[in-house]
Amino acid sequence: MRVCLASTSPARLMLLRQAGIEPETSAPQVDEDAVIAEVEAARGRLAADAHVLLLARRKAADVAARLADDDPDFDGIVIGGDSMFEIGGEILGKPYTPEAATARWQDMRGKTGVLHSGHSVIRVSPGRPAVEAHAVAEASVSFVADITDAEIAAYVASGEPLQVAGAFTVDSLGGAFIERVDGDPSTVVGMSLSTVRRLAREVGVEWPDLWASLS
Repeated sequence: MRVCLASTSPARLMLLRQAGIEPETSAPQVDEDAVIAEVEAARGRLAADAHVLLLARRKAADVAARLADDDPDFDGIVIGGDSMFEIGGEILGKPYTPEAATARWQDMRGKTGVLHSGHSVIRVSPGRPAVEAHAVAEASVSFVADITDAEIAAYVASGEPLQVAGAFTVDSLGGAFIERVDGDPSTVVGMSLSTVRRLAREVGVEWPDLWASLS
């Protein structure tokens, strides 16, 4: 069974590969800022869990629709995801600049925040309507209190925290500065594998059927 990851995230791709799945990838053509602005204009400010779920569903739907047009023989699932980090009542996306990443780490040390990860799984098969299941997974992340300014500067200089939600990773250089993760650890990497497994089952797909070695 084919799997299409509606993302170009290296972390999400790595997670699926480590789980025995070799997905195709497709970049969703979704203007995230415009989607959020439109929905918030109608409903008011979105909570973090609603924010990530909305974007995960839009991304998966966009790729699924294009697959139906461009690859009508596609038989499998499309997986979409989005993540945001919340700490101290503030929602943090990607910092993008060294200055922003440095300020975040100086503020986060010794604190605990929550990583919200939205998931959408769409079953696509020839001649049948698409079926979707979705959910949000959360994991709390506690940072060490004794990270020094020099360590923060070195980590920021590596470039790693600039393009990730919350300005940290748990599976690479940033892992040494994280004291504890409560929840599915893969959620913090970018996608909860246990959640994706459950959603796949909801749309009629068993997890072992996705393993590349058995396809």
